[in-house]
Amino acid sequence: MSLTIDSAKNIAEVLTESLPYIQKFTGRTVVVKYGGNAMTDEKLKQSFARDIVLMKLVGINPIVVHGGGPQIANVLDQLNIESNFVNGLRVTDSKTMDVVEMVLGGLVNKEIVGLLNKNHGKAVGITGKDGNLIKAKKLRIKPNEGDDEVVDIGQVGKVVSIDTKVLEVMKDSDFIPVIAPIGTDEKGASYNINADSVAGEIAKVLRAEKLILLTNVAGVQGGKGTVLTGLSIKQVAKLIADKTIRGGMLPKIECALEAVKGGVHSAHIIDGRVEHAVLLEIFTDEGVGTLITRSGLNQ
Repeated sequence: MSLTIDSAKNIAEVLTESLPYIQKFTGRTVVVKYGGNAMTDEKLKQSFARDIVLMKLVGINPIVVHGGGPQIANVLDQLNIESNFVNGLRVTDSKTMDVVEMVLGGLVNKEIVGLLNKNHGKAVGITGKDGNLIKAKKLRIKPNEGDDEVVDIGQVGKVVSIDTKVLEVMKDSDFIPVIAPIGTDEKGASYNINADSVAGEIAKVLRAEKLILLTNVAGVQGGKGTVLTGLSIKQVAKLIADKTIRGGMLPKIECALEAVKGGVHSAHIIDGRVEHAVLLEIFTDEGVGTLITRSGLNQ
């Protein structure tokens, strides 16, 4: 079936708009946290895989860090292992940790690798335990602000350090790393770590061009529901102070801020419910989410 003149013009416009971005980001690293609807909806899964493979083909170095909370919950339910949460974090005893490793490091990780390879990529799945990629320590939390008591929630961790050697080897070998957010401490104990945090720390250590966090919302929204973008660190701080940013968006914003402060050129919180959201954010002028940079675009 031949193209109409209008269709051909539209394709040409899209390619023309994307060209400066391809030229600008060739050879740069982009860390993408993959989760939410984009991991469960079949069309979105396919579009995500094609986005990542295309990025690699045009010379960008994508690194995928994935979550898997719903998948972990499903397996725990099947095994009749009760799930408990403190401040939104899953209490992770040794049995739960075994399931986390099986689901994140096995089922979910290998599905994503297979998806990328099926779309003609060269993906390799690893966990933070491979090549000593992620060193972690136990995360201790206070359930309520101002509490003196620290609660032990088991094998939930935070990143201590990132050893990028294994990632550099993959980049030089033209592979796409797909990382499950599991780390180990100096004694070899395993820890389940928030995927956003892992993606942010990897982006900082690699001085990545971009950190992209896929979500199930359109981005940071203003009072009238409009998506706010081109934000500076100062502007974001003001939005947090006046409660425009609150609730479940706060942890993602804090992760994005830390990345930008740590040397990442820009952080993006984008709507993973939109097909090809990653490409639209990187290669078009308007994008599909919230962009945060050190200086912002609106000042």
